[in-house]
Amino acid sequence: MKITKICCIGAGYVGGPTMAIIAQKCPHIQVTVVDLNADRIAAWNDADVRNIPIYEPGLSEVVAEARGRNLFFSTEVDKAIDEAQIIFISVNTPTKTYGKGKGMAADLKYIELCARQIAKIAKDNKIVVEKSTLPVRTAEAIKSILDNTGNGVQFQILSNPEFLAEGTAVDDLLQPDRILIGGDETAEGQKAIQALVAVYSNWVAPEKILTTNVWSSELSKLTANAFLAQRISSINALSELCEKTGANINEVAKAIGMDSRIGPKFLKASVGFGGSCFQKDILNLVYIAKSYGLNEVADYWEQVIIMNDHQKKRFANKIVQTLYNTVADKKITFLGWAFKKDTNDTRESAAIYVANDLINEQAKIAVYDPKVSHKKMVSDLDYLETRSLEKNLEGVVSFDDPYEACQNAHAIAVLTEWDEFTHYDWQKIYDGMQKPAFVFDGRNILNGEELQEIGFVYHGIGA
Repeated sequence: MKITKICCIGAGYVGGPTMAIIAQKCPHIQVTVVDLNADRIAAWNDADVRNIPIYEPGLSEVVAEARGRNLFFSTEVDKAIDEAQIIFISVNTPTKTYGKGKGMAADLKYIELCARQIAKIAKDNKIVVEKSTLPVRTAEAIKSILDNTGNGVQFQILSNPEFLAEGTAVDDLLQPDRILIGGDETAEGQKAIQALVAVYSNWVAPEKILTTNVWSSELSKLTANAFLAQRISSINALSELCEKTGANINEVAKAIGMDSRIGPKFLKASVGFGGSCFQKDILNLVYIAKSYGLNEVADYWEQVIIMNDHQKKRFANKIVQTLYNTVADKKITFLGWAFKKDTNDTRESAAIYVANDLINEQAKIAVYDPKVSHKKMVSDLDYLETRSLEKNLEGVVSFDDPYEACQNAHAIAVLTEWDEFTHYDWQKIYDGMQKPAFVFDGRNILNGEELQEIGFVYHGIGA
């Protein structure tokens, strides 16, 4: 099957960048990204590509090259489904907040809505690709919906999980460690797999494209994120031990990371991991394990989340304890709100939870983040449903200038590892703060010795 038209349902952090790269590398394929959110589509179509809704280094340039040529963003979902040979499903799959599996299971209502819409619109055979992070055997549910439409259309369901790291998504797409495609082991399933392999082969080497059965592909995505998150929680657990014993977590991490069997990646101690994937995928894994009666397996993976929550809470507690056991009416400046640098994504960011705890202690939070809006910050706090919107608006103020954000602050907390924070004039910041001036480096990116020479009381993680 020669692929000439692709549709992606969902214009978010996965769908937008992935389709932009496919369009750039496959100029012979028309790629249409559709979403019911008209404001989001309008932002993707903004004449100034710097205003697209997803910030990723290099993404604006890719969109500028392909948009209008063979990359299109539209709210005409039905039209795109009808015309496409391959349909990617890249919609949100949040953790359920209601009913059975609340707090652990993935909420698949958007996936099911997509499947039913595809079933309703499709007039010819389609390849449907799961791009969203999904629990194992979701493809079975999608296929059940699609195969019972009664209109004679044949569907092949493929699992093609993304392994993108926000902040490096463009590079990850251009030079992936691997492309994983899972499908049926039938002749028709293998043809569908090869059709998608042919798309990626336009820029990815054959040895980096792995094909499996659909269940292995789905489970690989969950466990990859679980293993990475496990490493972060493991090093964070040791960071607390280092603080008690006098060891230095950076030295410990370097020694561990030089072991070739372990390696240095994801051994950076911090205030905790965030993002849309790690927590959601681990909770999904926990729910699946429990559903099969594997309680010990579930408990093992759940401890990764427990450790991550503990790390965020103890960071907030350390701020309170160090500031003489009260932060009431004290200005605490957050440098960073995004869950990591080089993205405007704030989902599950540690900053949200640390701010929530400090506002409970009646602190006044000032925030500077180069890519996150004040509206988004307040929305993140509102999602926790801890207090009213009015109280959140009172509790958090954002600034466009970092020096202004730090003026008259009692303490600074580094919550995101933006590179620019390391280049600030810290003497100027110190001069404008209340004394003693405290810095709590939740990402261990600052030079603690230099800050102490200036006069700061410096606290990093794990030292």
